[in-house]
Amino acid sequence: MGRRHIDVQVFPAFRRQFTVPWLRRVAERALAVGAAAAPSEDTPRAAYRSLSLVIADDPTVLQLNRDYRGLNEPTDVLAFASDHAGEYDGEGTPPPSGISEPFITAPEEEGFAGEVIVSYPQCQRQAAEHGHSATQELALLITHGVLHLLGYDHATPEEEQAMNARTQTALAALGLAEAAP
Repeated sequence: MGRRHIDVQVFPAFRRQFTVPWLRRVAERALAVGAAAAPSEDTPRAAYRSLSLVIADDPTVLQLNRDYRGLNEPTDVLAFASDHAGEYDGEGTPPPSGISEPFITAPEEEGFAGEVIVSYPQCQRQAAEHGHSATQELALLITHGVLHLLGYDHATPEEEQAMNARTQTALAALGLAEAAP
């Protein structure tokens, strides 16, 4: 497999909380672990070599959740895959102004998995609630989002078990103690 490329964008308010190389390392590890044990054989997950990661604020993630998922509520992480549409969970049909256009446009390179967007303030709140560090929570959320890009889900107990196993493998490879997904 060729070299992985992780494009990282961090909102200015959060740039001093962590380093871009660390964020890339977390996303790369999740991409490698997820691709090595694909949830289904319909898509060759090992072909994915790149993705985009954004560390954003609550209002941005709330708006994206409302516009693209139909949920007017905060969330911790969103994943917009380049090869499969996400679920629209809102009432009725998606609004024509927002959801009809794809959120991301894959770059010209082959193997682009999609984009993961994390709300860092929500990450901090969840870390405090779960009694672990924001670093652990951020790694968990990035890994969770990347696995969604690769087709993992948690709609059934079996899917959730597979996704949690991949998450723990990725976190352990980063040297992070188990953070409950």
